Amino acid sequence: MTLRVRFAPSPTGWLHLGNIRTAVINWMHAKQAGGDFLLRIDDTDLERSTDEFRAGIEEDLSWLGLDWDDYAKQSERFEAYDAARDGLIAAGRLYPCYETGAELELMRKTASIQGKPFIYNRATYPLSDEDEATFKAEGRSPHWRFALTPGEIRWDDLARGDTSFEAENLSDPVLIRGDGSYLYTLCSVLDDIDLGMTDIIRGEDHTSNTATQIQLFEALAAMKGLSDFSLPRFAHMPLVTGADGSKLSKSNGALSIRDLREDGGLEPLTIVTFLSRLGTPDGPQPVSAIDELAGSFDIARFGRSSPRMDPDELVPLNGKIVRQLPYAAVEGRFEGLNETRWAVIQPNLERLGDVADWLRLIEGPVTPVIEDAAFAATAAGLLPEGALDADSWSAWTDAVKAETGAKGRGLFMPLRQALTGQERGPEMAVLLPLLDRDKILARLRGEAA
Repeated sequence: MTLRVRFAPSPTGWLHLGNIRTAVINWMHAKQAGGDFLLRIDDTDLERSTDEFRAGIEEDLSWLGLDWDDYAKQSERFEAYDAARDGLIAAGRLYPCYETGAELELMRKTASIQGKPFIYNRATYPLSDEDEATFKAEGRSPHWRFALTPGEIRWDDLARGDTSFEAENLSDPVLIRGDGSYLYTLCSVLDDIDLGMTDIIRGEDHTSNTATQIQLFEALAAMKGLSDFSLPRFAHMPLVTGADGSKLSKSNGALSIRDLREDGGLEPLTIVTFLSRLGTPDGPQPVSAIDELAGSFDIARFGRSSPRMDPDELVPLNGKIVRQLPYAAVEGRFEGLNETRWAVIQPNLERLGDVADWLRLIEGPVTPVIEDAAFAATAAGLLPEGALDADSWSAWTDAVKAETGAKGRGLFMPLRQALTGQERGPEMAVLLPLLDRDKILARLRGEAA
């Protein structure tokens, strides 16, 4: 059987580093085993889901290189959910509950005061026809709960090991809201069955949900007559926290992939490399292709504690990755970049976008800053003859120093400002050989070139 996993985001916001990590782990797990990676858009929340966010999810995944082998949208599967609903009702596993939100909240507060977890008490299960008529006469609309059967629920978790719950200690989960809309649970479990998921990898905050979902898997499989059905394998990964220990989420402004893609100047391989090793004892090492990461991926390498994510760690890793990219990986991305220039510029890069700054200084036009025209003229007359190389800057500045007596900042800054028009920038010894001699002399004369 082909291993199949899914990444199932809701298109209600931009993807951030925390949920992209889940996508990365699923993708790596599938590719390492020669399996399939499914992108499922969980858009049953029709009010909050938007096409803009859905397109953004797909763009982010494509940019990261996390291609998918299969695709599904929950909003196109309502007929299947309706059929599952009707089947569960007929089987006596889905029952109506008429408590109001206020009544349920009172139950939760009472349990809290008593120092107990809230477990739904099935106050209206089974419900008599007379009681149901009374509730309806009051204008109440039911929400629907899935009836758990007593007993132990156990599975071997790929991340947590042997895991078990007693069904009696769990509340019957709500599958359908009072307005008739579906919650995540029913839709997700049915999708996982119909789409053939073999492994489900997600955050550890879903662990108790999995216990109830296992019974729902079994009930739906029986309803569909799947006599040879096997439960998927589950892995519940520790949640990533920010550098300060807080949970990463859309609501607290966790750094989005869009931010990193549009403004951060980071390579997609940097982000994937970082996330694929976050939470393992293996520090992220620079690679030249995403397939290298997949080949060595092992979900068993992830620890049980919550890893902390410091986005500042991405920059040095990005530099290492950029500085080992072959010219073929960047060919055609920057006008004016050739293999010779790349060989000189590359060792000095932290971000690939910095190439554009180098090329602007090389190609021009640059408006020079000249504060002492006589000094600049003297420097122009001392520029080494012939082809400029890695030693030319040192030879040139030594000659200018000997002629003018200038040294330190008074020597180097006027030359930098004349050739680049700025006080900071790339190392001049590296830049100088890339500059056309005529441009150098024109800039020293104060001309834009």
